[in-house]
Amino acid sequence: MPHALDPRRLETFRVVAQSGQVSGAARSLHLSQPAVTAQIRQLEAEIGRPLFIRHASGVEPTEAGRLLLDYARRVHGLLEEAGSRLQGATRMGGELRLGASTTAAAYVLPRLLGGFLAKHRPGPVVLDTGNTEAVLEGVRAGRTPLALVEGLTRAPGLALEPYLEDELVPVRAVRAPVPLAAVQEARDLAGIPLIWREPGSGTRAVVERALRRAHVARAPRVSDLVVGDTEAIKTCVLLGLGLGFLSRWSLQREIRQGLLEIVPLPDLRIPRSFSWVQPGGGASGLAGAFLRHARNHPPRLER
Repeated sequence: MPHALDPRRLETFRVVAQSGQVSGAARSLHLSQPAVTAQIRQLEAEIGRPLFIRHASGVEPTEAGRLLLDYARRVHGLLEEAGSRLQGATRMGGELRLGASTTAAAYVLPRLLGGFLAKHRPGPVVLDTGNTEAVLEGVRAGRTPLALVEGLTRAPGLALEPYLEDELVPVRAVRAPVPLAAVQEARDLAGIPLIWREPGSGTRAVVERALRRAHVARAPRVSDLVVGDTEAIKTCVLLGLGLGFLSRWSLQREIRQGLLEIVPLPDLRIPRSFSWVQPGGGASGLAGAFLRHARNHPPRLER
């Protein structure tokens, strides 16, 4: 009969996998780096497979590591849930502080908060919003125990957990002026005004990467608008001031009302995901309870 894995090594593995760095995991676990490395090697010997690929900037899970990480997260979540239940989680007090990039704050988190607050009765709920870089800094500095951001695949020193699928789509007003209405291919973007998010925005970074991959020579120009808010971008698009790239999560109302339309560009698709960001050791207390609620009740995107 196979024997159970050592839960302490499993937890060490989880923190290393989520932070992407042995050094960051060691700080979160209050252990030395050699102690963390030794636990990972013991776990790999126990399983008989390597769990990480080592590279210059840190580590990433192998295929076996990704499989084990799913179980490690579930074990961690169950233990947190057990502790919360025994301590009377539904009567938790204190402040619930969350962080979110602007799109997640406006179109994803409110749905989650509604369901969570119907079951839990915390003290004040504070939502810190900003672009992705600012939100990550809040988590790293210890001001924010849990945040939801978009467009990231790595966040050095932090635990990143993919949550919801999204897509950035080009949009224009249904009655857009002729240059915008004539756009049919990605290369047509070279001759029209675009509306960009500000530097440091996860949305802007994803769009710029996608245009480079599609070999579209279209960087922000002096004549383009740079707007730091999704609703403001929608207004500019509605006025025919340019074509904008927006999350599908942010467009459901305007599409239903017939105000905006998605521009079908078969040669340009920009998928991304929303991800939870936590300190290397994971979120605990009210933030941990909220994360468990979010995992169990993901919102659905209307098509």
